[in-house]
Amino acid sequence: MLDTPHDKAGGWVGRAIERVEDAALLTSGGRYLDDLGVKPGTLHMAILRASHAHADIVSIDTTAAKALPGVAAVLTGADVAGLTTSLVVGVKAPVECWPMAVDRVRFVGEPVALVVAEDRYVAEDALDLIDVAYEMRPPAVDPLAAMDADAPLLHDGFPRNIASDRSFRYGDPETAFAEAAHRVSISVRYPRNSCTPIETYGLVAEYDPHEDAYDVLANFQGPFSIHAVISRALKVPGNRLRLRTPRDSGGSFGVKQGIFPYIVLGAVAARVSGRPVKWIEDRLEHLMASVSATNRATTLTASVTADGRITALDWDQVEDCGAHLRAPEPATLYRMHGNLTGAYDIRNLTVRNRVVVTNKCPTGLNRGFGGPQVYLALERLVQRIAVELGLDPLDVIRRNLVPAGAFPYRTASGALLDSGDYQKTLEAGLAAGDLAELLARRDRARAEGRLYGIGYAAVVEPSVSNMGYIATVLTPAERHKAGPKNGAQATATIAIDPVGSVSVHVASVPQGQGHRTVLSQVVADVLGLKPADIRVNAEMDTAKDAWSIASGNYASRFAAAVAGAAKLAADRIAARLARVAAAQLNVPAEDVMFAGGKIAARSNPANAVSFSRVAALSHWSPAQLPEGVAPTIRETVFWTPPELTAADEGDHINSSLCHGFIFDYCGIEIDRDTGAIRIDRYVTAHDCGTILHPGMVDGQIRGGFAHALGAALLEEYAYGADGSFLTGTFADYLVPTAMEVPEPVIVHTETPSPFTPLGAKGVGEGNCMSTPACLANAVADALGITDVRLPLAPYAVAALIHGAEPPAPLGARAAPAPFGKGERLMRGEGKARIAAPPEAVWAMLLDPDTLAAIIPGAHDVRKVSDTNFTADVTLGIGPVKGRYKAQVALSDLDPPRAVTLSGKVDGNLGFGGGSGRITLNPDGAGGTELSYTYEAFVGGKVASVGGRLLDGAAKVIIGQFFAALARKAGGGAAADGGLVSRLIARLSALLGRDAR
Repeated sequence: MLDTPHDKAGGWVGRAIERVEDAALLTSGGRYLDDLGVKPGTLHMAILRASHAHADIVSIDTTAAKALPGVAAVLTGADVAGLTTSLVVGVKAPVECWPMAVDRVRFVGEPVALVVAEDRYVAEDALDLIDVAYEMRPPAVDPLAAMDADAPLLHDGFPRNIASDRSFRYGDPETAFAEAAHRVSISVRYPRNSCTPIETYGLVAEYDPHEDAYDVLANFQGPFSIHAVISRALKVPGNRLRLRTPRDSGGSFGVKQGIFPYIVLGAVAARVSGRPVKWIEDRLEHLMASVSATNRATTLTASVTADGRITALDWDQVEDCGAHLRAPEPATLYRMHGNLTGAYDIRNLTVRNRVVVTNKCPTGLNRGFGGPQVYLALERLVQRIAVELGLDPLDVIRRNLVPAGAFPYRTASGALLDSGDYQKTLEAGLAAGDLAELLARRDRARAEGRLYGIGYAAVVEPSVSNMGYIATVLTPAERHKAGPKNGAQATATIAIDPVGSVSVHVASVPQGQGHRTVLSQVVADVLGLKPADIRVNAEMDTAKDAWSIASGNYASRFAAAVAGAAKLAADRIAARLARVAAAQLNVPAEDVMFAGGKIAARSNPANAVSFSRVAALSHWSPAQLPEGVAPTIRETVFWTPPELTAADEGDHINSSLCHGFIFDYCGIEIDRDTGAIRIDRYVTAHDCGTILHPGMVDGQIRGGFAHALGAALLEEYAYGADGSFLTGTFADYLVPTAMEVPEPVIVHTETPSPFTPLGAKGVGEGNCMSTPACLANAVADALGITDVRLPLAPYAVAALIHGAEPPAPLGARAAPAPFGKGERLMRGEGKARIAAPPEAVWAMLLDPDTLAAIIPGAHDVRKVSDTNFTADVTLGIGPVKGRYKAQVALSDLDPPRAVTLSGKVDGNLGFGGGSGRITLNPDGAGGTELSYTYEAFVGGKVASVGGRLLDGAAKVIIGQFFAALARKAGGGAAADGGLVSRLIARLSALLGRDAR
């Protein structure tokens, strides 16, 4: 590391200066992808997605869609496969992974076809005209059940749906377990969740047939290892794929790495249509089919001494990566491999890692990336050890922490913990948050019969990932064959223009980390300038900018690696400028300092020259440069830390370069009646090395804390037994708002990393790792329970207190649905008065013209037999609207008194069905009192719109049917006094459109 002369006193680094980015972002001046103009003639893409979790594609008829005016192209999976190659699969196996389904769909929301049209409206309309015929296969949804010998198989190349099964051994765990005074075990399941950025995926793709090259503008986060995956899929060398990013991004938190299959689709669409193609993902698509965190089933066992010292751990982890193992998965499972002992000094370890595929959306990068899954198990285990041994959980944590004088500390599985004083940070957190007072609150609350608990968590937060950790999924022999993969490279370029102005560019795409602000501070300190003097370019262009396969903004690498590389580039520029200035000042270069916009002699500050004059010399008069000094115009640094080596023969891997430390504790109170959790106080103490910008560090902590609250208390990607995605809107996938996020007590200590240029470590992901475990431990403490499942939503906590809620009773005479059930099941009953005798009503139910008039959304009804009919209908529920084929059947006829009316619908947006028993009784005035009970279900994409909305929509649609029947029969009103009409009006107001 070069020691460059500059004045460090009163530097900019470490100060919470105003963010450069905020002025534009807070005054509608942001330049997000959808804000940017496109070329004239740009087309728009829409994607048809699978309505079934697992099915063979029997046929796809695109004739009508292609004939729609304004449509430029329609592509199916076979078309895409003809122009591309399979995406890279995360393990060596005879398995293909296409960006669009070919022959078979494997999750609800998988792309089946795409339309390119003159605008998005025409493209969406054309999707409704594509007719897909499916042959259903049984789904595999639960990862443990998916490994059963008789489970449905997703890929022939993954026997028993297991993509990888590796076991590891470190130290002497057998002896440790044999000699243990206690053996404590816990099983946990971490649910699927995601980070739902405000801005969804977006891209604009172009194809140049003369160069056989692609140009793609996308809000892609990186890492740029995916650049090679995309170019390979498009069958072009890397220098014929240009990836560009906009200046601003509406968040990512990892998930925008998952846009890369859509980049392939957009590029192919541009090639086929011969025009630029734009695609902006809608929210329903993003929730259903972008990426989520992996769900993991873990059994963790510890050998423990009598006083609570952990001597060995036995990990059994089953990772559910969804329908396809897309690169870089199974990275989520292996990112933490070197850190499986967390913040604890545990020398013996056994690990079994199994990677499983299921009929769910493929997984990818998500804030915390493997940490939440590991620490939920590890920190729950530490709490269970304390409970089972009758110890204070805090004493168990203290007893097992890595000693303060042991750094750099090598873990059993290979991580090199760079620096820290975990005990100091823990004690600082206890003092600042006043644990003693919090314990007294718990005692008072419990004395009053209230449910109050305190939870703890101590975690190591890794940052700056080693590319080599992903290769740990391979055996040593397989790694030798594949070639070495290790290291982490950060890139920064500093340029000086002819008037001495300084510009900075880094190969890292920002998503809110304040790149432009922090980099200006770092470079200003080195060059003795003000941050306002430094111009930072945060956009990325792979055709023009310096980057490497490890470039990108991921693994909390900005402060430690990217800003560090910028400092090194600035140091090199400064060293050259010091030699140039020394010749002009007639002093040794060692006596030169940079301060106040000048370059001066340290021994005589009055002997100075302006920075801009010296800096511009290489442009205006390079012949005047001192002998041996190269022109100082541009400097690019590629920084690779030597500590990140490849996995060795024993599978030891230093997964990450830097390791921060977090100690959290909280007090929570649970409402005994509702199960709602109130956070009384939350304390989070951090050591992230050198703090570059205190305000942004605290902002990152608050952001991670908010995300973690969602994961712990609200958020879960829920799937039905049939693979239907059930939480596709924010009506059911609940994310915390500012109202639900309390103000945490934030505490800082600093032990600079010896491995990074600025001593900084990552900080943005830590609370996503620590907070779910901390809150789970608090709930376990409050309720005195062992099994705690996330998310800890009120209904789930109430079930822990009171037992499971019994199912709602069926209607008086509800008939079972004859066509099977999805997870979204709806029941109801109602009455209507019809101004016609039962015989007339009965005849109408058997008349296809009547059914066509009264079935909501029906276009055509055809009679198949006396009691069977088919129909084409259009239905819309919330954001999901589409055409369906319907079948209607009458059974259990008791003319003219009663009949069972059954039906099912199937379309590209999902499927549904149900049955209802209709009873007709004379009302004594020449009319009929009609009563009905029904049971209905939906699945596929339509099931994702939310339980509340679906239930209300079912009531409306079924109510519309009987209200229309009453009108058709000669008038009359519903016996509920207009409930149906009120429901219709309410739903219409909610949707802002016709409820049909």
